[in-house]
Amino acid sequence: MSHTSSEFIPLRIAVMTVSDRRSEAEDTSGDYLQQAAQEAGHTVVARALVKDNLYQIRAQISLWIASDDVQAVLVNGGTGFTERDNTPQALLPLFDREIEGFGELFRMVSYEEIGTATIQSRALAGIANRTVIFAVPGSTRACRTAWERVIEEQLDARHRPCNFQPHVKK
Repeated sequence: MSHTSSEFIPLRIAVMTVSDRRSEAEDTSGDYLQQAAQEAGHTVVARALVKDNLYQIRAQISLWIASDDVQAVLVNGGTGFTERDNTPQALLPLFDREIEGFGELFRMVSYEEIGTATIQSRALAGIANRTVIFAVPGSTRACRTAWERVIEEQLDARHRPCNFQPHVKK
């Protein structure tokens, strides 16, 4: 199976913001990810603002993983190093496969912007039921870095030598 295509193939994407403090009106990171995905040609089919609670995060992500309507999920928030940051613990048990290189690459490109503070980012990605899931920090700047430097290319079937298009639900 080829990992590239000569034409753009839009994906059906869900966007989740994990936050105890933001309201929908203040969700600039979720707004950015939705707008960036749509500008790239994808369709945002769902959006959620979820408290930083292990089980609430896991419940919403599980619904999207089980749905044939969602091929990719972009999560922002809850990836820090404090006790209230639960996104990695919520997601890891759901993954069929972790995409270790995503966290490593995100921290590498983030280092150029914020220096050694990036060591406290627990950004991660994985695949569950042929749904690719990316989890990034909640700042709009971090979302922009993750989208522009890593995620956008990996969701584009034209990106060579490989991308995640062949691994998601059809």
